[in-house]
Order: sequence, then C-alpha cells, then structure tokens
Amino acid sequence: MKDEDLFSLVKEELYTPVVGDILDAMGLYHQFLPQPVQPMKEEMKLVGRAMPVVMIDVFGPQAEPFGKLTHALDQLESGDIYLASGGDMRCAYWGELLTATARTRGANGAVINGYHRDTPMVLDQNWPVFSRGRYAQDSGVRTKVIDYRCPLEIEGVWIEPGDLVFGDLDGVLIVPQKHEAEVIEKAVEKARAEKTVRQAIEAGMTSTAAFEKFGVL
Repeated sequence: MKDEDLFSLVKEELYTPVVGDILDAMGLYHQFLPQPVQPMKEEMKLVGRAMPVVMIDVFGPQAEPFGKLTHALDQLESGDIYLASGGDMRCAYWGELLTATARTRGANGAVINGYHRDTPMVLDQNWPVFSRGRYAQDSGVRTKVIDYRCPLEIEGVWIEPGDLVFGDLDGVLIVPQKHEAEVIEKAVEKARAEKTVRQAIEAGMTSTAAFEKFGVL
C-alpha cells in the first residue's frame, strides 16, 4: 500500500487506542510515547514516517547556535513526522518558524517530547503539533540538535527512522515499520468490529453477551 493511501486509511478509520490494543496483543508493550505529549488542539491528528531528532542541553551562547536544527528541518521529506527528544526540557523545542519550514516541505506533523512556543502563530498554520505544553523560554542558549534521522529512544519506546507515527487526542504511538502491515490490518478489523458491538449494545445486548459473541470490548 502506498504511504498516501496508508495514511488516509489510518486517519479515517483508526484511533490510537485500537492500534495500541493490537500492539499489546502482538507483545509490543512499549509503543506509546509519554502521556504528557498531547496535541496542541483536541482535533489534531497526525500520521506519517518518523524522522527522529536528538536534542542535548547546552549552557550559554554556542559557536553553532541550535546545532544541526536547520539541517534537520531542511532535509524533511513529504510524509515525515519531525520527532524530537533529549535534554532536560528547560526550554521550547518548537515554534512558529520551525512549523512554517516543516509544513512547507510537506512534512505531516511534529511530535516534541518537550515544549513548544509561539502558540498563536503555530495554531494559525493549521498544522498538527504535539508537545508537552507551552513554554516561552528560548532554546538558543539551552539546547541544540546533535543528530537526526537516526534511532531514538523515549522512555522505553524505541523509534527507527521510517517507523509509522500515529497521534490523536489519546496520545502518540509508534508502529515499527516491520510490523505495520499486520498491525494496521488487524486494527482496521477491530475498529470495524467495535462499531458492530456498539450497535448491538445500543440495541439492547448486554456487554457480557456482546463480548461472548464478538470477542471485542
């Protein structure tokens, strides 16, 4: 399946809880990013390919301000998700101009294990950004990018470049690329089954009877 078709299918039919259930059933227990990573607006939803970015703390003016940040942004490709983590989160890792660059290059969203700033200007671009919240403090003298499009681990979640990233109101999860076809197929089956179960329950069937009949709850 082409990425464009895959992304559309995930956005239209799936939600992170049902995909997470399938990952659990497959023994992939550590695929959700930390709970504080949330969409800037409740209706934001993103799906795309992980482009991991490694941040570190710095202290004071740098010979190369922001490190490799601009290089990471300038090589983003269509369908990428800019996914950044690292350091003690003492400042904002994302803002207005980063959003404009990534959006213009055709990336599908940003997931920041840290804070964003320039909130009104980011929201005005109508482009999905997930983070731990708002914080105006600048990154120039506090953090820099040291690597990108490389493996990354966030609180036990291992992320490889190209892994499927899916985020909605309930959180952000990572589907390893080697498992994605099976995961998405089973998730679609489960999502459709859950609609049938809900209809049965709303028609008067007990949840116990529904679970016995459909095996979904």
